[in-house]
Amino acid sequence: QVQLVESGGGLVQPGGSLRLSCAASGSIGSIDTMGWYRQAPGKQREWVATITRGSNTNYGPSLKGRFTISRDNAISPVYLQMNSLKLEDTAVYYCYAHLRGVANDSWGQGTQVTVSS
Repeated sequence: QVQLVESGGGLVQPGGSLRLSCAASGSIGSIDTMGWYRQAPGKQREWVATITRGSNTNYGPSLKGRFTISRDNAISPVYLQMNSLKLEDTAVYYCYAHLRGVANDSWGQGTQVTVSS
């Protein structure tokens, strides 16, 4: 089991940037992948990006090019750099971690990102 804490959300104008962070603690040696989902009001949770232990990355449709997931040398923290933010990027952003041999992913509590003029 790991515990995840997100930070970096807030209010930003359209076209602006934010960087989210996700810090993991606990059994971090068992983490295979980490990533981000988001959920806007009244909508289903949407996959944003994933980064593997080997630092391979993947992105949800239409997000690559504006969003970048990364980490330093350690498995944690994981960052989500969001540029050219749009009104429709407004959502609660959740960090998750998939552990080897564990069926259920671990989730953070979420951080609110609001894009508004």
